[in-house]
Amino acid sequence: MPYKEREINKLYYTMGEVTAMFDVNASQIRFYEREFDILKPKKNKKGNRLFTQEDIANLRIIFNLVKDKGYTLQGARDYLRSNKNEAKENQRVIDSLERLKSFLIEVRDNL
Repeated sequence: MPYKEREINKLYYTMGEVTAMFDVNASQIRFYEREFDILKPKKNKKGNRLFTQEDIANLRIIFNLVKDKGYTLQGARDYLRSNKNEAKENQRVIDSLERLKSFLIEVRDNL
């Protein structure tokens, strides 16, 4: 059986890692933190934000609603308040499909 590398999951991500993940400025992440009450990154003694896996998942949901679906900030906030579980499930499906797409592209490139 071939060796399969495991995906390493960190407990906390720094602001720099999160901005690189989403390809946005830190100011946009801080703005979304103020606007959406589901984003609650921990802060260390210096005041640096430390994002958990749940915070990253919530950011993905927010970016999907605002950037991809075209919701306004108020509309996205209202949608998350009333349909939080549905939004999380939809994001899980989207993430799964994106992983499948990247795998298929990798297989195609290796042919």
